[in-house]
Amino acid sequence: MGRRRNVSKLKAFLQRKNIVISAKRYGVDALGAMAQGLFCSLLIGTILNTLGTGLHIDFLTRVVATLGSGEQAIEYTVGGLASAMSGPAMAVAIGYALQAPPLVLFSLVTVGFASNTLGDAGGPLAVLFIAIVAAELGKVVSKETKIDILVTPLVTILVGVPLSYLIAPPIGAAASAVGQVIMWATELQPFLMGVLVSVVVGIALTLPISSAAICAALGLTGLAGGAAVAGCCAQMVGFAVMSFRENRWGGLVSQGIGTSMLQMGNIVKNPRIWIPPTLASVITGPIATCVFRLEMNGAAVSSGMGTCGFVGQIGIYTGWVNDVAAGLKPAITAVDWLGMGLICFILPAVLSWAFGLLLRRWGWIKEGDLRLE
Repeated sequence: MGRRRNVSKLKAFLQRKNIVISAKRYGVDALGAMAQGLFCSLLIGTILNTLGTGLHIDFLTRVVATLGSGEQAIEYTVGGLASAMSGPAMAVAIGYALQAPPLVLFSLVTVGFASNTLGDAGGPLAVLFIAIVAAELGKVVSKETKIDILVTPLVTILVGVPLSYLIAPPIGAAASAVGQVIMWATELQPFLMGVLVSVVVGIALTLPISSAAICAALGLTGLAGGAAVAGCCAQMVGFAVMSFRENRWGGLVSQGIGTSMLQMGNIVKNPRIWIPPTLASVITGPIATCVFRLEMNGAAVSSGMGTCGFVGQIGIYTGWVNDVAAGLKPAITAVDWLGMGLICFILPAVLSWAFGLLLRRWGWIKEGDLRLE
């Protein structure tokens, strides 16, 4: 009886503190929010730097802040400042998804900076784990004392920063190592890995999880990043085009440059509607890796964005610009643009439409199966 009473008290306490220990809260809500935080910092900063360099916009290329002095000085543009805040942005976004109270939320700025910095290349994954722990423990003590304004920030920060010191480096190293293995394997076996990465990341994009956060956590760039872009575009453009007869122009825009996740409810009702865009990703992935050698050398988060706001394409273009500036690429060619157009737009549209038409004729997809509410 005593044990049951203690369990009941614990459940009541967690409910009162709005602490929900579940795969959805941590693996869907927190992960998705982390991607948004990354988008609003690192990705936006990268886009601003690319626009400034490509269009010769003085305000965007000018140094607006300098940290330190002499040889150790670090200079920041507007975009550089945005990118530098990726850790705090991710942690605060995670805290927001976990419905953390204000004092916990604001304290996560420090936790995010520490975990992202100490996690190095695998920083985003370190931020995800550590920000969740710090936020939940901060919620435990929130408003439990009369000096909440001192206790809550102290607990949140004194949990998050030491934890960052202890586990952010190994988490970051592990995530980076996994990403490096995937990228190495893609270089070694571009056809097989082109199919695998394209399909898996594309499916992750349509599922209620964040493909962008996964790519960012693994640091997925290069040829593997190009395959990831191909898979995401196959899902987004594929669903947009094959459902045009049901959803018309609104559906084309909301799925094509929004998200294919909108079809998740319909997929649950009829999983066969997922076949056409997935088959398209099976084809476009290896074409990206073997034929056009499409690489994502921009921010890793762009690899999992597809055509959402054309972020994937901006990321590829950013990589081209960076490679040209570094002398790794002589120039941006017509073949580069052709490859991007075919992989990101034309082939996903044509292939998904053709596969979808075939499945409609077989009766596997019926009228209204793809209609968005």
